[in-house]
Amino acid sequence: MTRSTLPAAPEPQADIMAALGSGLLLGEAMPVRRIDTHCASIFLAGDRAWKVKRAVRFPYLDFSTPDLRRQALEAELRLNRRTAPGLYHRVHAMTRQADGELALDGAGETVDWVLEMTRFPDGALLSERAAKGPLDQAMLATLVDGMVAFHRGADVVDTPSGSARFRRAIEGNIDSLDAVAAGLEADKVARLVAALRVAMSAQSALLDRRAAAGRVRHLHGDLHLGNIALVDGVPLPFDCLEFDEELATIDTLYDLAFLLMDLWHRGLRAEANLVFNRYLDLMPEDADGVALLPMLIALRATIRAHVLAAQAARHPDQPALAEAARALLDLALHCLLPRAALMVGIGGLSGTGKTTLARQLAPRLGPVPGARVLRSDVLRKHLAGVGPEIPLPLAAYGPGTGAAVYGMLAEMAAATLYQGHAVIGDAVFARLAERRALADIARMSGVRFVGLWLEAEEAERVRRVSGRRGDASDADAAVASAQSAYDVGALEDWQCVNAAGSAIEMGARAWRCLGVLATEANA
Repeated sequence: MTRSTLPAAPEPQADIMAALGSGLLLGEAMPVRRIDTHCASIFLAGDRAWKVKRAVRFPYLDFSTPDLRRQALEAELRLNRRTAPGLYHRVHAMTRQADGELALDGAGETVDWVLEMTRFPDGALLSERAAKGPLDQAMLATLVDGMVAFHRGADVVDTPSGSARFRRAIEGNIDSLDAVAAGLEADKVARLVAALRVAMSAQSALLDRRAAAGRVRHLHGDLHLGNIALVDGVPLPFDCLEFDEELATIDTLYDLAFLLMDLWHRGLRAEANLVFNRYLDLMPEDADGVALLPMLIALRATIRAHVLAAQAARHPDQPALAEAARALLDLALHCLLPRAALMVGIGGLSGTGKTTLARQLAPRLGPVPGARVLRSDVLRKHLAGVGPEIPLPLAAYGPGTGAAVYGMLAEMAAATLYQGHAVIGDAVFARLAERRALADIARMSGVRFVGLWLEAEEAERVRRVSGRRGDASDADAAVASAQSAYDVGALEDWQCVNAAGSAIEMGARAWRCLGVLATEANA
């Protein structure tokens, strides 16, 4: 047991904060760094972080008594261990001894509670890393893999109506938005409110079907980049929404939407599209909800907009808050703008850069967060029951398996186009029938089709595949060389794209082939 000899202060929690801030209560001689949020204070000392709930009461939470704070911290400990068990240790009693001194887990009267956590390094938050530039794609893939595992294992909540739950969320946030509308552009607020209600009406049946299928679960609820830390090379979501189980009981795609919104808002649109596609590659049961994402992302942006607008009203000396609120309002409106679905086929022999090109084009096509990329290499692994980067034996590449892969790609493309979303088919498409099938799906779906056939010299293709690491493709130098003998037949309406040079150069050539789409794409 460690003690502090600081005298008690008359203000609620003042002596507790002072004791923690001094380091004496924690047995630390080194300086303690304090971080305050609207409802908690965190003290960083050595390799530990100590969190105290502040004695506050808001319409959506109540931490006004020590027992309520204890319950909140115990819930925080339990729920955050689902995603970051190594960060969360235990809840300690803060006691006042008979002589008035404060102690951790002492024998005196319990006056408050503190949560002990591992302190991660400064700069570990993904929000801090994103402020410095693009985020590592492999790290994001690891993050999504962990999210999928968490979502699969989360408690399913039996709810009679997914739409009713979501409608309450929309209307509650519309009320919050109206309360701060004076600090925003009134016409934009009115347009956003109308667009959210129209979207909600259009998607009610889908939300109900997903709730009936078990897609409403007790999840993180606050999954933005500021609540994800890179610890020992692994991205760990922490600080989930623990104070209200109802608010954290949401559709799995709504949990994902906060992360997508945060990435998109920061200009990391390629990263947002990568996260979106990786998630659906691993969680195909959520593919039926693609049509929801523009609305879900818009609502996440709306929430952040009114929160920042309220802060701006309290701090008129900080104009950056109002500017950020307006930017988020614009993002919410952008998400709800109607955008045409389309189908883009990207074919070519192994090593021509199909996936590299798909990742360049996808964030700029169709509704937010960009096109669904259906990659034959990933679908083949799914059919085999393994992860995208797990190598397959040669037997998995027989004619029968190939037909199943292309059939699955066609089926998933049609289902995605039906939801009004854009699709990129990424495969060799060496057979005329495979190319025609893709164009037929677009025609039957009533959307525009653009076929891009990538061409590169054999030596360049061999060099590229030889340099791959941790990729879904199993093609090696021998496969790339053997494909040079393919007779792909007539390309018909597919446009040839020179795949030589840098990825940026190839992307520019491909974008010119898309023509008028350049003026319609996600800006």
